[in-house]
Amino acid sequence: MTNAKSLLRQSHFLGTKIRNLRKRNNLTMDDLSTRCIRINAEYAPSVSYLSMIETGKRVPSPEMLAVIAEVFQKAPDWFLDGIDAGDDLTPAKGSRGGISGMALEPGFLFAPDILQIAIPELLSQTGTGGRQFAQLLIRAHQEHHQNHFPELERAAEEIGQKRMPLSADDLLQIAKKVGLQVRWFTEVPTELLDELGVRSKNVQTSYFLPPGTLHLNRILEQHPTRLKYELAVHIGHAVLHNKDGVKSSMRVGGAHEVSDSNANLAPQDILHAWRDFESSFFAGALLCPKLPFRQLLDRHGYEISSHQAAGVSASVAMRRMTAVSPYQHWHYFDAYTPGKLKAVYRGNGIPLPWGNMRQVEDPCQHWAVFRMFEAATQQHSAQLSLLEVQGQPRIYCCESTKVMDLAGNPHVLCAGIDLNPAINAQGIDADSLALELKQLCVKGGGKVAVPAPIRSTLTTISNILNINWVARSLDKPAQLICSRGNSCPREPGCYAGQCQGR
Repeated sequence: MTNAKSLLRQSHFLGTKIRNLRKRNNLTMDDLSTRCIRINAEYAPSVSYLSMIETGKRVPSPEMLAVIAEVFQKAPDWFLDGIDAGDDLTPAKGSRGGISGMALEPGFLFAPDILQIAIPELLSQTGTGGRQFAQLLIRAHQEHHQNHFPELERAAEEIGQKRMPLSADDLLQIAKKVGLQVRWFTEVPTELLDELGVRSKNVQTSYFLPPGTLHLNRILEQHPTRLKYELAVHIGHAVLHNKDGVKSSMRVGGAHEVSDSNANLAPQDILHAWRDFESSFFAGALLCPKLPFRQLLDRHGYEISSHQAAGVSASVAMRRMTAVSPYQHWHYFDAYTPGKLKAVYRGNGIPLPWGNMRQVEDPCQHWAVFRMFEAATQQHSAQLSLLEVQGQPRIYCCESTKVMDLAGNPHVLCAGIDLNPAINAQGIDADSLALELKQLCVKGGGKVAVPAPIRSTLTTISNILNINWVARSLDKPAQLICSRGNSCPREPGCYAGQCQGR
């Protein structure tokens, strides 16, 4: 048995291992403490002491560690640094959304004063802007909470009284009630070059000047859904932030007038990005209140066209689907070609087909968003996809639509779900079903017509979820996709020669 002095030097991952084991066995700290007391009351940790062990603030004695190890049927040395714990160091995500995280251990290296030094250095060396990093933090927060923010929902419902649809006049009246005076200005779209070297049109659509003047671009008069969204965002800023001027300007387009090349991370960057998120979420909740919008989606089988009945844009409706649906495993992309993601939500942990911080040279061309860019007209399309995530194939289904923004730029909206949890909920082994479908896709050169037994299962899932486009996706071949071309599962791979199956 390791002595106390040696244990201190080998315990950097001990707390993480105990915490993850406890959570994977569905034990509370009180449960674990009680189990330890039953084994040896003298050396059993209290709940408070166990909490300090898990957070790295205390190291258990060899005797206490032996008691904890017996609960989990592990050798005491297994908890020490020299033992490869594999997945046991990965935080247990449970039902939380987003991608899997990493263990912030040894804990002393992730202390706030250390991160305050290391993060700016990291941003400087990678060329990541402060606003970009802030948006990554907020996206992780959003995905962790699976896009559920009850306090913002309540604030929006209090202002809008759960009315749907709201007209532009309704929103102008609400704006007046919260102390906003509307003024109009004229500005036409201009062509700009974004940070990825892509040219697109860009226009300022609105801005706020304290103490209470909201300036709206007259171009919004020809785009009522966008006008309503921008009014709702500024109303959110007035309600949530007391019109303090931090949330001041909105633009439309695939490029930004000022490139975020400054790698310095200022506190204002975090604040501005967070205010943007809060105001935007509030706007969606005001225009599409949770209960009425969920009822509307239920009546229409989550069709994208439901946005017309709600009086909002397809973008607002698709983002709100991820927040109001009783099914939690959603993703959403708003993509500008080539590879420019304006909005991302991954509550189901799906890998990104590309990033917006750097150009990706080997994107998988079989993602629905890529295919939709090639469409000659504005339309929508459903797709069933097989994608390997953390070594296991998963079945995703999405609906994509190609639209134009008011600056004249085409972009693709994509809302989708991970079907594996829904399949498992019916008592069917989703991993086995997904593996079978993947193998058929590989044999078919990357795509295959969905076999009748699997089609029957997925039709049942579609009916249970009441999402029409899941059933509609079964009318086309299932597509094998990947996160990057260098991990292409097709035979031959898409980047080994000509792309197969397009």
